[in-house]
Amino acid sequence: MSGYAFHPEAFADLDEIWEYIAQDNIDAADGVLADFHAAVRTLVASPHIGHRRPDLTGRPLRFHVVRDEYLIAYAPDERPLWVVAVLHGRRNPRVMAAILRDREQRQTRS
Repeated sequence: MSGYAFHPEAFADLDEIWEYIAQDNIDAADGVLADFHAAVRTLVASPHIGHRRPDLTGRPLRFHVVRDEYLIAYAPDERPLWVVAVLHGRRNPRVMAAILRDREQRQTRS
C-alpha cells in the first residue's frame, strides 16, 4: 500500500501539468511527476511538514511546495493521506480557494 490516495481531480491536475510541460520536453514532464510522487511519499512519513493556508480553506488541509512553483493540497490527518489538489502557486488565490471548495463538496474517493 502506498499510504496515500488522490482525489480524482488531483489526478487530472497532474495530467494537465504533465501535458503542459510535455509540449516542450517529455523527459522534464516525467521528472516533474516523479518529484510530485516523491514529495507525497515524504508527506506520508511526515504529514505535518506542510504549511496551513487559512486564506484558501477553513479545512484542516496543509500545503507543500514542489519545485518552487506547485502546491500539493492534502489532508494530513487522513489515512491514507488524501491529496486534494495540485495547484500552480502563481494561480489567483480566489481561484485556488474555489477549486478547493468545489472538491470539498464532492469528497469522492477513488
